[in-house]
Amino acid sequence: MKKTTALFKALAHDTRLKILNLLFDGEVCVCRIMEILELPQSTASRHLGILKNAGLVEDRREGIWVHYSLAQVQTTVARQILDVLEAHLGGIDECRHERERLPKTRGQQKLCS
Repeated sequence: MKKTTALFKALAHDTRLKILNLLFDGEVCVCRIMEILELPQSTASRHLGILKNAGLVEDRREGIWVHYSLAQVQTTVARQILDVLEAHLGGIDECRHERERLPKTRGQQKLCS
């Protein structure tokens, strides 16, 4: 029950939903998340930490930068919720525009600064 409660608490904030929306297409550097969502580093880190603790995202370090991606969720209910969430957020203009701001391939990404 505690895992289910943590899952729903993690999903209960618009910023965390927007972060998940960016991750549906794959791994994203924290600098891009901050840029696209116009978040200070501390706010982005706090929300990413909550998502990570809920088992929804995982991270990978590359030099000084941290890249985030969706975790391989362990429960059927979490997978189903993420599937529904991806479809739902894709229909919201604001979320669609934020995803469009992501580079389509690694080669198009400017260096993080």
